[in-house]
Amino acid sequence: MLVPFKNLLADAQAGGYAVGYFEAWDIYSLEAVLEAAEAEDAPVILGFGGIMMEPAWFDAGGLERLGALGLAAAQTARVPVSLILNEVATYDQVMRGLKAGFNAVMLDTSDLPYTENARLTRQVVQTAHAIGVGVEAEVGELPDASGDMGGVAGRMTDPDEAARFVSDTGIDALAVSIGNVHTLIGGQAAVDLGRLAAIHQAVSVPLVIHGGTGFPDEAIPKAIALGVAKFNVGAVLKQTFLTGLAEAVKALTPGVSVHQVVGSRKETDVFQQAKARMRGEVIRRIRLMSPNAS
Repeated sequence: MLVPFKNLLADAQAGGYAVGYFEAWDIYSLEAVLEAAEAEDAPVILGFGGIMMEPAWFDAGGLERLGALGLAAAQTARVPVSLILNEVATYDQVMRGLKAGFNAVMLDTSDLPYTENARLTRQVVQTAHAIGVGVEAEVGELPDASGDMGGVAGRMTDPDEAARFVSDTGIDALAVSIGNVHTLIGGQAAVDLGRLAAIHQAVSVPLVIHGGTGFPDEAIPKAIALGVAKFNVGAVLKQTFLTGLAEAVKALTPGVSVHQVVGSRKETDVFQQAKARMRGEVIRRIRLMSPNAS
């Protein structure tokens, strides 16, 4: 069932857990996320991001196609879900996301000077809140480990600036930079939980960790206790999906029916096998965010 973004995060904070936003990019990855959440009877945030998408495709109807997929999944989900349009580059894309049915949005303006970031974010809040859509924004800037984002060095979130930003914009959730790193695969970020504690003390809204792939497993319960209600996970899911797909293709035998291995939705479908691999990783991470995690 589709529920308000703000409510989903409030329930997480009240229950002592966090909700995962497991970024999808097509129908197979979207189903992997939803099937994992339903298997665990856990709330989840479905959605798609704008950073890694080819801009020409995204702006030529790709955003709307993804939104239709996500909305259909959200409306039939057996667990509470929200649907977010994550980290898009322009206000126009946000507006298109609202029309497409996303019930949470994030305009990625954290690289801009404070005044401009706050002005644009406040504009999004005013429009989105008028139709009951939640808004996430970021203060500080995450470094990027992949090089795909131009070698961003990052900037830690200042607690006082975070408090001012929340007051100036009226956002529903604040993404923070505390040493977490975008697209960090094969290593762990050195996170500053002391800084997170100071941010939590300074602001009242739920906090969000982007770069969840490289966030240390053992730090997740500590972060939740310090106000984090949402973790974004993306890079490791693509890696896991690709590994599963590569192994499935490698195992194909000569003369196999293409109808059985592509698009059949049977166990022989190589994309179904990749989806199953990704679903397992989502389940593992949902459990790390649960109130019973050690």
